[in-house]
Amino acid sequence: MKIIDLSVSISEEIKEPLPTKITYESHEECADNVGKLLFKDVEGDIFMNGKGLAGEMLNLTTHSGTHVDAPYHYSPTCDGKPSRTIDELPLDWFFHDGVVLDFTDKPDGYMIEPEDLIEKLSTINYELKPFDIVLIRCDADKRIHDEDYVKIHVGASAKATHWLIDKGIKVMGTDGWGWDIPLHIQVEKYKKDPKPGIIWEAHYVGIEKEYCQIEKLANLDLLPPFGFKVACFPAKVAKASAGWTRAVAILNV
Repeated sequence: MKIIDLSVSISEEIKEPLPTKITYESHEECADNVGKLLFKDVEGDIFMNGKGLAGEMLNLTTHSGTHVDAPYHYSPTCDGKPSRTIDELPLDWFFHDGVVLDFTDKPDGYMIEPEDLIEKLSTINYELKPFDIVLIRCDADKRIHDEDYVKIHVGASAKATHWLIDKGIKVMGTDGWGWDIPLHIQVEKYKKDPKPGIIWEAHYVGIEKEYCQIEKLANLDLLPPFGFKVACFPAKVAKASAGWTRAVAILNV
């Protein structure tokens, strides 16, 4: 088999509103800091060549890097019941056949509607089945370090999100910064029509129907339209709205 990495790095270099901060601790710093903490009652040079074990301290959100949004992210309730957090979701949602829908022919900020999904599926001659993992490609990952990164992806409408869920899709993803259209376009629409349902319209589908979305995927251009598995198990963060994932595609070769 061949495994293709579908994840971006958790990095300080990604240009997004909630940046990550990583403090790197060298082997020498570990010997001094961690050594004093863990081995304070031990005398002598206990480390090989005076070097401890390197480590990192991270200050980040669960929505940093490639991550899976849980139903709880969208609303405290889903269909009138408490929304499930990332640690409560069934693991079998996150290992299924994958489908890539290529929207690189659409401009930055394009909003995907159900008819777009139908057209793209017809183009690749594929019929969705329950639990397929649907991946939207716009190649935004190629510009993840650009200043305008959060403005360049395509996004799904509420109707498109409903349509996928009604087809039995539990996990859907994008290589863009977010599942909805870019925030600056949402704001422009809201100013023209200030009412609830304009901002994060696709996310808020989760108030009615349970689903997960993967944001900030990568390398979808390396995949065929279908014929592969996706593994995207989220980190088990207690009672969290999301979990980081090292998403991969698995192909038989």
